[in-house]
Amino acid sequence: MGLSIKSVMLFVALLGAADFANAQGSKFPQPSSGQTIIQDFGLGKITLVYSRPNVKGRKIFGGMEPLGTVWRNGANAATRIKFTDAVKIDGKDLPAGEYGLFSIPGKNEWTVIFSKTPDQWGAYTYKESDDVLRVSVKTTALKDKVETLTMQFAAVTETSAQLNMMWENSAYTINITTSIDEKVMANIAEAMKGEKKPYFNAALYYFQNGKDLKQALEWMTEAEKSDVKAPWFKLWKGRIQLKMGDKAGAATTAQLGIEAAKAQNIDEYVRLNSELLAQAKK
Repeated sequence: MGLSIKSVMLFVALLGAADFANAQGSKFPQPSSGQTIIQDFGLGKITLVYSRPNVKGRKIFGGMEPLGTVWRNGANAATRIKFTDAVKIDGKDLPAGEYGLFSIPGKNEWTVIFSKTPDQWGAYTYKESDDVLRVSVKTTALKDKVETLTMQFAAVTETSAQLNMMWENSAYTINITTSIDEKVMANIAEAMKGEKKPYFNAALYYFQNGKDLKQALEWMTEAEKSDVKAPWFKLWKGRIQLKMGDKAGAATTAQLGIEAAKAQNIDEYVRLNSELLAQAKK
């Protein structure tokens, strides 16, 4: 941005004075509001901390933020992102930990950078030697201007998510994935040795992730014994039966689920078990 070290230090000193004033009881609004996003992901979490500047009629990318120059991905302190578990960023490995999130804007593509130094002001002391990972992503041109810098997680599943950045008329997306199957299977095996066996959750995981359906059915049947009137156990048991090709069994279970739900006035499970019954009769 063309600032001298002396100018930067003066700016930081002024910010420190403002923090001191706030600590003394005087409150001042921040020009760029802060935001912290905590996203459940896999068996852990992703925490994103950044400041959100506004366009305010300025030319941002290719103007205030030159193309081809490292940017803090926000305002004030560098953007920070923390992963409690190892992930892949656009297919590249990134260990668990906290990182400074920087980027290099480009006309056709951006470079997104994960630095091992998360705590720093802006990008003034950024060092390429601190890079842990760099990925290149395509620049997306936005038809409608985004006034306030916005970062958000989207398309979140158990093992994948997208992190989107949008500001002015530019955006980019990075794809985040994680592997949980090995850990979950180990957790299930260990939990089944204990007194309180997680029959329901284990059966659901097996059903939803293409595991042994016979085992899933056995566990769901055990879960059902804990509350024979619960229509949700019957719903999932019927779904497992249907996936195994046992339409008659699924229909019988769904009918029992409908009756149990009606007896307890649980309309949602009347509907869901009715839908299952219809599928089983096709």
